[in-house]
Amino acid sequence: MAQPDEEEVWRVFVDGASSLAGCGVGVVIVSPTGEKIKLAVRIDSRVTNNEAEYEAVLAGIRAAQEVGVSRIILYSDSQLITPQINGVYEAKDDRMLKYLQLIKTKTKTFVDWGIEQIPREENGEADALAKLAAFLSEVSTREVLYVSHLILSTAEEALPAPEDSCMTSLIKFITAGELPEDKVQAQKIKRQAPRFVLLNNVLYRRSF
Repeated sequence: MAQPDEEEVWRVFVDGASSLAGCGVGVVIVSPTGEKIKLAVRIDSRVTNNEAEYEAVLAGIRAAQEVGVSRIILYSDSQLITPQINGVYEAKDDRMLKYLQLIKTKTKTFVDWGIEQIPREENGEADALAKLAAFLSEVSTREVLYVSHLILSTAEEALPAPEDSCMTSLIKFITAGELPEDKVQAQKIKRQAPRFVLLNNVLYRRSF
């Protein structure tokens, strides 16, 4: 995947699903060159449809931060939360206000960001991932917001990563954001990091 660049805008499609079977969100990150990272995220507690949509936005923000991009546009088909985030609609519910505050805090790391509402038919991939995540059951949890717990799992097939001198640096960057002091090596690690995922302390190469 191409190295994130400050002048490049990455697109992040998000969607939430809430049903009797479970709740989940889907995230599709699209690079400026068209490459994709897909995430299925299960919400480990019962949330409303609107809360699931907010969780999807938060998952998209976190995923973009982990990739290391600085400019993003989020796309959601929600007719409520997108106008609320953009300030067109006023949020009065306490939970919605907490989500808005958390989004405001998390997006400070971006050079530029925005969110746009799109038709549901243009958000099919994120919708499918959200519904898939709602049916996941045996996964580990991590607390994200007081109303829910999210489980992050890559939707790409993972292949064992080759052993080489960059693996230790990759793991440090993925887990702690640490980069080598050498600028050339640091740039190489930033380019390579989106191609890998760390599962149970084992580094795997993503398959697109």
